[in-house]
Amino acid sequence: MTSAAPSHAPRSGGQILVDALQIHGVDTAFGVPGESYLDVLDALHESGIRFVINRQEGGAAFMADAYGKMTGKPGICFVTRGPGATNASIGVHTAYQDSTPMILFIGQVGGDFMDREAFQEVDYRRMYGQMAKWVAQIDRAERIPEYIARAFQVATSGRQGPVVLALPEDMLVAKAAVADTRHYQPVQASPAQAQIDALRSLLAGAQRPLVLLGGSGWTERACADIARFAEANHLPVACAFRFQDLMDNDHPHYVGDVGIGINPKLAARVRDADVLIAIGPRLGEMTTSGYSIIDAPVPRQRLVHIHASMEELGSVYQAELMIASGMPQAAAMLAAMAPVDASAWRDSVAQAKEELQAWQRVPAIFQDGTAPLNLWQVVRDIDALAPHDVIITNGAGNYATWAHRFHRYGGMRTQLAPTSGAMGYSVPAGVAAKIVDPARTVITFAGDGEFMMNGQELATAVQYGAGVILIVFNNRMFGTIRMHQEREYPGRVSGTTLENPDFAALARAYGGHGVVVEETAQFAPALRDALAFTREQNLPAVIELRYDGNLITPGATLETIRATAQAQKAG
Repeated sequence: MTSAAPSHAPRSGGQILVDALQIHGVDTAFGVPGESYLDVLDALHESGIRFVINRQEGGAAFMADAYGKMTGKPGICFVTRGPGATNASIGVHTAYQDSTPMILFIGQVGGDFMDREAFQEVDYRRMYGQMAKWVAQIDRAERIPEYIARAFQVATSGRQGPVVLALPEDMLVAKAAVADTRHYQPVQASPAQAQIDALRSLLAGAQRPLVLLGGSGWTERACADIARFAEANHLPVACAFRFQDLMDNDHPHYVGDVGIGINPKLAARVRDADVLIAIGPRLGEMTTSGYSIIDAPVPRQRLVHIHASMEELGSVYQAELMIASGMPQAAAMLAAMAPVDASAWRDSVAQAKEELQAWQRVPAIFQDGTAPLNLWQVVRDIDALAPHDVIITNGAGNYATWAHRFHRYGGMRTQLAPTSGAMGYSVPAGVAAKIVDPARTVITFAGDGEFMMNGQELATAVQYGAGVILIVFNNRMFGTIRMHQEREYPGRVSGTTLENPDFAALARAYGGHGVVVEETAQFAPALRDALAFTREQNLPAVIELRYDGNLITPGATLETIRATAQAQKAG
């Protein structure tokens, strides 16, 4: 039996906390400094933990989320009380909806000032109660190791997600003699053999089966195991909204993404599937096209739902078979499952792949060659010039459709994007990805409105030598909202027009590389230059795409959307 860890000599709360982070394997933390946690900053000074200084807490929290997505370990974020905590809330909400492991530490007013509405005081249990897995405040320094161990345990076990811990200022400077804990051990359920047998029986009786991958908690081994399961049983595999990297998109069994702007033929395949095996996704609004391609609460399909959280299973969909399991555990057992006779659907994989390839051909809006800048060709150039394992990051906006529909993601982990639909994610995620894995090529897709929400993190990229390439889609509008506006109130533009800076010049002002592209032929040379610059200088590069805002989606222009809406209203 292992004996308890020996107590240390008295240490400050800040030192106890940083020592605990080291025990749990933390190598990087993101944040904006504040006087509320100076003792933590002092303890970090000689800790060996890299503290990445951000320019705004929203950017810091997004970077922590991106770190969690990339590594599978909790992303660590430190912010100060009040304004710092409220700024960081967008990243916590994103981590919660995306099921990303993350721990946010908030400097808090001292216990002697608490509950007086002291300077910047907020009750974080109430503020974060519905957007985190656990919210707590550490009031005694001797309990820091206990709280930190629990935070890591909660963030990584079952359905992964964010934890928020408030750190009163007087607690951090108090001294305590306390033992450290062991390293955390994530806990995940595993399928029972009887459940795998039941799944196999359902699959054996199928005519039109389909696999849908999504959610968090995946590893490279788990992705490889699922690929073996699909190959052995000749199954078409789709990926849920913004989880397109769970299978290499060049794999013969990958048939597309199930999310916003879904291929209509793939949507039909989901609706018509007689056995739908959903491994990992929550089956939320975006993945189910507003709960339309999978009926709630009782699906038309014989639904097998595998998810890490027992609370999620059955909460919306009454699946025929519900399995609480971590992704590596389920994937390993599925890979080992004896294959079934797939003669009834063997040809569906090639057919679905052909439908995907047809969906990814040049859209009609570019076929006449009149558009000066062909955004489809931009993505084709990226696929041709960037490595296959390039990491693509994006936030929210119609511009992301060009990556989601036409880029071929190279497998885990090549996509960083918020399922929560949060704007401002793209730039911090790209910078974080390059800091975490500097050898990889990282390309960020950012809309002009989206870029301006956290573009200040270019300064962080310069400071830490993060050579990320940022492609800014400048159509001088909040494009997604404008699209909806034209559908609902055609011709009545209000609140969606933008006046933008020279993004390329802004990049140069930060110390990076910047270039403007207005014609298709200019992009490939610009990308080659950016790839060379970021590789040689370890600094960011911005390629600003200036194009006609009428090109709002691959399938329709603003003019056609407006005309259709006007005709419907007139009729």
